[in-house]
Amino acid sequence: MYDKKTSYIRLLHASPNAPAVDVYANGDNLLADNLSYGEFTPYLPVMPGTYTIDIFPANNSDMPIFTKTIEIPEKIIATVAVIGELPNIELFIVNDPKEPLKPNSSKLRFINISPDSPALNVIQPDGSTLFRDVSYKGITDYMSISPETYTIQLVTTDDNKPVLYVPNIRLLPDAFYSFYTIGLLEGDPYLQMLIPLDGNSYIET
Repeated sequence: MYDKKTSYIRLLHASPNAPAVDVYANGDNLLADNLSYGEFTPYLPVMPGTYTIDIFPANNSDMPIFTKTIEIPEKIIATVAVIGELPNIELFIVNDPKEPLKPNSSKLRFINISPDSPALNVIQPDGSTLFRDVSYKGITDYMSISPETYTIQLVTTDDNKPVLYVPNIRLLPDAFYSFYTIGLLEGDPYLQMLIPLDGNSYIET
């Protein structure tokens, strides 16, 4: 049984040119071991407070590649993403807010953490737009959506240029999802989309 103030965070490695990493909090508390690009950790219970986060290359604790102090409030659910390109990486915190959810529906949002991305729209094959004009580090609100199988395309907001096609996205009922776009529009690794089940689907705080 966790304290009533407990928060829950997961880590996401979304820095396209960074190696696999080990992540420590306050010196010797290991949060993630050998976390590779594009991977999430499970949600971890943490007490609210101030944390100094050190990010090291995996299996090499000589010198961190990034250090940042962050504040974790009480009773939040959040994703802490490592974003940007070396040497200019940073931590980007995405809260998973508790919201009402209609029975047999889902909620979906879009988060753009591709560091060289222009503003993007998320469209469906019929041309309808799910999300519009989402720039780097943009986080949309959740929208209610029917739990079905979707195909979507990312296009640039300015000139409607297709940049990523994602078919067969199955959304289950009574759940929250985020579309995370990571990678590089002009480089390697190229853009890809991560579609995790968000912690507000099943974690109680």
